[in-house]
Amino acid sequence: MFITKEADYAVRIVRELARGGRETVQCICQEEHVPHQYGYKILKKLEKSELVQSFRGSNGGYALAKSINEITLYDVLTAIDDKLLINECLQHNYKCPLNSGKRKCGIHREFLRIQALIMEGLKEKKLIEIF
Repeated sequence: MFITKEADYAVRIVRELARGGRETVQCICQEEHVPHQYGYKILKKLEKSELVQSFRGSNGGYALAKSINEITLYDVLTAIDDKLLINECLQHNYKCPLNSGKRKCGIHREFLRIQALIMEGLKEKKLIEIF
């Protein structure tokens, strides 16, 4: 539930684009072993999040819209999946019978603590540090 295959592919696509220049979807997918059917879909989401820009025409392709000094893992992952949760019980409207009313679930509390640590780690890790 946390990091989907699509989110993993997005990180790989950004890694390929971090090498510089414009690249075609075909080249990106080939270099990073991303199935072509995911390539366009992921690039559109990355473009919508303003991490990637597209160029049309014979010299078209995709390039990063920001420096890898600015982009975090959190930025890339949330461009694809806006709900990065380690468990479904952390969803805003989730109704858990073990964590309602007077009953407080210790597991839920621990998941919240772990979730906060993960989000903090993803937000502080710039791509320049891992590419």
